[in-house]
Amino acid sequence: MLKEFKQFAMRGNMIDLAIGVVLGAAFGAIIASLVKDIITPPLGKLIGGVDFTDLFIVLGGDSYPSLKAAKDAGAATINYGLFLNTVINFLLVAFALFFVVKAMNTLYRTPPAAPTEKDCQYCATRIPVRATRCPHCTSAVA
Repeated sequence: MLKEFKQFAMRGNMIDLAIGVVLGAAFGAIIASLVKDIITPPLGKLIGGVDFTDLFIVLGGDSYPSLKAAKDAGAATINYGLFLNTVINFLLVAFALFFVVKAMNTLYRTPPAAPTEKDCQYCATRIPVRATRCPHCTSAVA
């Protein structure tokens, strides 16, 4: 049974998957840093430093000056401000990831394949590029 497990774990697909997961986690950390350290500060400055973390609703009617005070008092709260921050962070990450993938795709774009057909200059029929005579009109083509 141990031999079977070793055979299963060492297959190429399993190793490829492990490498993909590790690289995905590292890439996720890069994107998170890009959003947190590069994109979010100028965006926060642009919109006037709006912070949604202290937007909450206390269930039960009490009033607290901050979410931390409500949590310290043990109050049940609906933290819609934290939810908004998470949604905005997700959108920023998705936007940054879109541009990273778009840039990577332009780097790895394959050149278009060479044409295999051309038009006959006399009858406008598609013929192979290497043809010296059109099979439709029998004209000599260059």
